[in-house]
Amino acid sequence: MSQPDFDLVIMGAGPVGSALALMLARYSPDPARIALVGTQFFATDTLNSPTDPRTIALNHGSQVALQALNAWPSRCSPITTVHVSQRQRLGRTLVQHDDFGVPQLGCVVAYPDLLVALHAALEKSGVTRLKSRPVTPAFGNPVELHPDTGPITAHLAVQSDGAKPKGIERNYAQAAVLATVTASEPRQGWAFERFTRQGPLAVLPHPSGEGHYGVVWCCHPDQAQALMHLAPAQFNAALNDTFGTRLGRLTLNGNRQQFPLGLNAGPLRTHARGVAIGNAAQTLHPVAGQGLNLGLRDASQLAHALRFWLANPSSDPTPLLDTFTGQRRIDRWATAAITDVLPRIFATGNPLVEHACGLGLLAMDLSHTLRTPLATHLLQGIRT
Repeated sequence: MSQPDFDLVIMGAGPVGSALALMLARYSPDPARIALVGTQFFATDTLNSPTDPRTIALNHGSQVALQALNAWPSRCSPITTVHVSQRQRLGRTLVQHDDFGVPQLGCVVAYPDLLVALHAALEKSGVTRLKSRPVTPAFGNPVELHPDTGPITAHLAVQSDGAKPKGIERNYAQAAVLATVTASEPRQGWAFERFTRQGPLAVLPHPSGEGHYGVVWCCHPDQAQALMHLAPAQFNAALNDTFGTRLGRLTLNGNRQQFPLGLNAGPLRTHARGVAIGNAAQTLHPVAGQGLNLGLRDASQLAHALRFWLANPSSDPTPLLDTFTGQRRIDRWATAAITDVLPRIFATGNPLVEHACGLGLLAMDLSHTLRTPLATHLLQGIRT
């Protein structure tokens, strides 16, 4: 059998696929034998916009991983305090960085900035970049793929292109409206998660600074559609009524975007020589901002599992991939469970459940012991 064109092909040049390519390049004797397939590669700041509504909350573990790859964005907004509350009910919880002995709980970065930083690092990594639409591999030994650049073969294929996984599905009957706003009374380092009967509303410090905040407003699809079409003054009124006055007056600044919300989770192993990670393995509700953080942990653990295999890629990867999938099981399902339960339990509309949730928030606020396990998981996940 002739030598395949590549040791490994990663389909999808988004944050998770790009991070995996950078991690593997550090272990590979020849990074050029790692191929990354993506529709676009950005190594300049052409994507940057001070009012782009796409923001990503990266926890402390993700920040450390990206900094180690020299792929940390030039702009970020630290989170030192997370304020969790419930609309029209008592009870709230504060999670603060000094509870855990870290300088910050995480950072908010603009999605375009993150891609620029990752793709700039890729230019220096030696990884082969193939500009192509997503392709479906023909699994065998070797794996065959037909990107727009021409047919290629590889020992392994990793799917990280965001294709919706098949397996567990849940429709939350919610959509997320993204927006950027300015606050008349900003609070440095504070992020907010406010639960409503239609879904959570997150208000995050935006990396463009100057009192800017990124809004992720989860609500019924009909309401989301209405919010998209409101005049700015009407949108401001609705947002301030829902969020309250903790940041003074919030004022829309820029465009709005909308996307549907659902849980989709499938197996990590798609074939004996195929793996799915990130959104290709699980798409989560955006509550608590765990989707990308979980995907980066997928990438980190997969790179660690394959670090010695890269020196002898013709060897059988099955034992290493079996170990990888076993190690990722607890973290994946624990994170999926948290992000699945939170938006549903606070949105039941049942007053008894709402009061119980409020008491739970109050109890967590009063007891470091009660809030530590959840906060620690959101801070770094479960790493084995």
